[in-house]
Amino acid sequence: MPYSDYKCFQLSFDDGIAFVSINHPPINLLDEVLSPEFDRLARELEVDDSVRVVILQSALPEFFIAHSGLGRVGAASKTVSHTRSFRLTQMIGERLRNMPKVTIAKIEGRARGGGSEIALAADMCFAAIGKAIFSQPEAAIGLVPGGGSTQRLPRLVGRGRALEVLLGCNDFPAELAERYGYINRALPANELSTFVEALARRIASFPAHAIAHVKAAVDAGAFGSLAEGLLIEAHESDLSVASEVTQARVREVMAAGAETYDSELEMDFLSKLGRASTDGLKLRTNT
Repeated sequence: MPYSDYKCFQLSFDDGIAFVSINHPPINLLDEVLSPEFDRLARELEVDDSVRVVILQSALPEFFIAHSGLGRVGAASKTVSHTRSFRLTQMIGERLRNMPKVTIAKIEGRARGGGSEIALAADMCFAAIGKAIFSQPEAAIGLVPGGGSTQRLPRLVGRGRALEVLLGCNDFPAELAERYGYINRALPANELSTFVEALARRIASFPAHAIAHVKAAVDAGAFGSLAEGLLIEAHESDLSVASEVTQARVREVMAAGAETYDSELEMDFLSKLGRASTDGLKLRTNT
């Protein structure tokens, strides 16, 4: 039976629209439970000819997706392979981008780290004013984002603003995210669902082949070198994970309350981190 045995998603379908609600309390952590389910669901949606538009949303009011789970950092091998390979979050994002139907992220809570990267990978993103928050906080912990943001953000907002997001590690409210081009639009919270559903129903009423061909044509021009860039991002992220400095900072943020509901609301624990050590750090230079 299609769309069966999902623990982290609530699904409904209407007139060619798949409403996908993420429900993995307490914070929709993109962890070893949610990630493989997300990948499986994306694969099912990709080949479902009855679906023309996918709306990604959250069943939790404060969180879209908090971020990727940090537990895998401590468990990662300190030896990094020279063979580059895609990360699972990258592959989920690419499936959302490449499937021959429209994917829309509707954000009413926090979309940080991997959650922000899922939103960036969707074809369109709309967010609630006063409720939605976007951020890429990985660098504060010593990590390189590994879910697509280093490649997607510069294409959307430009190099300077992308570096501000990726290295500043600050929260961006919906209005500022819209101004930067991070998302399509910021809308009043009480108008968001009505707007997104009206747009989805309009698109779903159009011929499926036209939707697929328009996406393919746009992507050919906008993302010609994205796959190569994603491989580079994944490798740089692997290198950051293997760093002893990163490992220590991950332990520090976990002890300070990371991945708990109250601490993740404002992520104040990032401002309490000590200055990162540079002992033994070797920086590469381009020659």
